Amino acid sequence: MKLQPNHSDQTYQELINRVGDLLNHGRQAAYQTVNSILLKTYWEIGRHIVEYEQHGSEKAEYGSYLLDRLSNDLSKAYGKGFSRSNLIYIRKLYMNYPIGQTLSDQLNWSHYCELLAIEDELERSFYEKQTIRERWSVRELKRQKKSALFLRLALSKDKAGILQLAKEGQVVEKPADLIREPYILEFLKIPEPYHLSETELEKRLIEHLQHFLLELGKGFAFIGRQYRITLGNRHHYVDLVFYHRILKCFVLIDLKTEEAAYADVGQMNMYLGYFEKEENTTGDNPPIGIVLAREKDDILISYALHGITSQLFISKYQVYLPNEAELRAEVERIYFEE
Repeated sequence: MKLQPNHSDQTYQELINRVGDLLNHGRQAAYQTVNSILLKTYWEIGRHIVEYEQHGSEKAEYGSYLLDRLSNDLSKAYGKGFSRSNLIYIRKLYMNYPIGQTLSDQLNWSHYCELLAIEDELERSFYEKQTIRERWSVRELKRQKKSALFLRLALSKDKAGILQLAKEGQVVEKPADLIREPYILEFLKIPEPYHLSETELEKRLIEHLQHFLLELGKGFAFIGRQYRITLGNRHHYVDLVFYHRILKCFVLIDLKTEEAAYADVGQMNMYLGYFEKEENTTGDNPPIGIVLAREKDDILISYALHGITSQLFISKYQVYLPNEAELRAEVERIYFEE
């Protein structure tokens, strides 16, 4: 006997979707549980290693021999997971997180290996908080470390601001919190020197939109490119338009492949006025404008912005990774100056 279906295809699809949702939720919960247990186990192993070292009378150089011996014996007894490098990080896990409850089950062991490779405590704390806040994958965390995000953000702050940045991560509460100096676009893989047009630069950013959104930070949603504005019988075009979900406003970006000029400030200010009057809807906050240029003259820009009440920013970008040593020296100067 052939059974006849009693439900419509739509109802059956709803059943499939519900089962799928339950499976995905269950698998995610299982993964988080396993991950949490693994982190706690590694933390306990690290604790035992450190306590063994502290209670012994061996010389300092014995530590290296101990890890070699442990790696060999544990690998023979329990298989993979006990390489010498992994044991180093397991030991570091306990040393840097002496209270096991501070470990986050939102981060996996690979995340913590990346974090434990950071010697500076403030910097490590920032990347940990920011990884949790923005749900970075391990690959994204690696990229942000290479781009020296913490140091770039810290440059615009005083000592109290640097400490807050390390403690909480980058909290977006006002337009200025969105700005980075400089923006790093190394993912475009453009060799220096280069002579791209603004159109070509825009095209490459769209082709690498996921990477660009990561550089811009949390909360950006892409709206469109070459967004047309019509005033009278003339058309004007904003290079890139985003909407920021946290600040609840449009973010307009104009690209400049040369030095930002005072005329660029006036043009962006016009765009902002148009969006506030014509594009904003109920609940939208005033738009934010960013002129993203290859170079800028801070003195010229300060005069060009004089008297402008719009949320307008001029920032530089570069297509190569920053000189971390120079950034670190400048941040340390800010942090330790009286």
